[in-house]
Amino acid sequence: MEYEPVIGIEIHVELKTKSKMFSSAPCTFGEAPNSQTVPFDLAMPGTMPVVNQEAVIYGIKICSAMHMNIARTLYFDRKNYFYPDLPKGYQITQQFHPIGTKGYVELVIDGKTIKVGVDNAHLEEDTAKQVHLSDVSLLNFNRCGTPLLEIVSDPDMHTGQEAMKYVETIREIVTYLGCSDGKMENGSMRCDINISLRPKGSTTLGTKSECKNLNTIANIGSAVDYEIKRQTEILESGGSVDQETRRWDEALKRTVLMRKKTNAIDYKYFREPNIVPIDLDEGFIYDAVHSMNKLPNQYRVEFRQLGLTDYQIEELLSDREFVLVFEDCIKLGVKSPEILWNFLMVEILGYLNKNEQTLQDLKFSRDALVSLVNIVHAGKINSRQAKEVLAIMLEEGADPVKIIKDKGLEQVSDTGAIENFVDEVLACNAQSIADYQKGKDRALGYLVGQVLKASHGKANPTLAKELILKKIRPCGSNK
Repeated sequence: MEYEPVIGIEIHVELKTKSKMFSSAPCTFGEAPNSQTVPFDLAMPGTMPVVNQEAVIYGIKICSAMHMNIARTLYFDRKNYFYPDLPKGYQITQQFHPIGTKGYVELVIDGKTIKVGVDNAHLEEDTAKQVHLSDVSLLNFNRCGTPLLEIVSDPDMHTGQEAMKYVETIREIVTYLGCSDGKMENGSMRCDINISLRPKGSTTLGTKSECKNLNTIANIGSAVDYEIKRQTEILESGGSVDQETRRWDEALKRTVLMRKKTNAIDYKYFREPNIVPIDLDEGFIYDAVHSMNKLPNQYRVEFRQLGLTDYQIEELLSDREFVLVFEDCIKLGVKSPEILWNFLMVEILGYLNKNEQTLQDLKFSRDALVSLVNIVHAGKINSRQAKEVLAIMLEEGADPVKIIKDKGLEQVSDTGAIENFVDEVLACNAQSIADYQKGKDRALGYLVGQVLKASHGKANPTLAKELILKKIRPCGSNK
């Protein structure tokens, strides 16, 4: 029997607010354990929650980007359960009235667009972090109360590739909006994936397994593919899939059992009595939506119109900071988006990675970068010379025009001067001329290279090639 995988994903996004969801404690990462708390975070008697307005704004923006219906009144509920990382004995969440409902995102895979429904997105607070040692478990309450937006998809995905692309798309949205840093390795985004199989053509969902806390895009794809294989083997052997919670074991490259699920947990939800319903003014929602940053799909359209390839676009979009620099340079009048892309994504990115630096560490301005690109585009220096100039800019922050002048790098584009170099080279390379005339195209490249060598790299290579072709018979010509 042929089976169809059905996949749904829950993503917890930590919102990048200054303070926590219901308290004034700061939201920071990497500080000393239990140093970023106030009495409410520790569930001290008499403390009361206060809703973080910035978290609500971020929630509206993310929901709008996912084409969701935005709630006009905020309600919060208590999710009651006991666990060491939950000091109050309950979590404040939005079980019955999420801030966003019934939206979708579009995934583009191999040129095909797939629409994945998003059932709801709800605001809630994070738990403390547990640190398990050999004989004791420690609690760090710094994370406790951090604002979360939990995004729950519809079961619309069917492959590991689709699951990976869905999480990538959500991460793009939240990072480009500036609502989260999206760093899965730091726990800023955490994914729980539900996977089940059903007979091909059936509409009845099979028994699902849940794979929790996946922390890389690659692991998401690996976990889904493994679960599909595992469940298929169970069903084909006549067995039945148990409802259970599993985790991905990176070392073993497989999912492993955490616990069986026999009955649904009764969380005894009820309306949070310490937070009254909050009506959202239409102007408040409008301001949140219309202050949104530009989203990746908008950039894709614009960059495609500039002539970038799909590969170049996706590489650029992988880091929003590079996108902003690229966009600024376009606004400053750069003449060649392709040359700019090469400088940014090859030379500059390579230098920054090698030296463990960021774009903020660059010693030259965007104007200087635009100046260099336009100089290359105008043919005043060639690509090899441009790399030399950029290397000096990266180390010293000097102006490209001054570097070119001081180093004597300006490209020779005078036809008469280049023709002299061409004549010298042709006079000494009769064999290469003959090879080219016999159809060996590489011989032409060699001759152009000799002209550049004779001119100490200053000759315009395009002009040199044109002059060489005028002086020797075209390849295959008997005239």
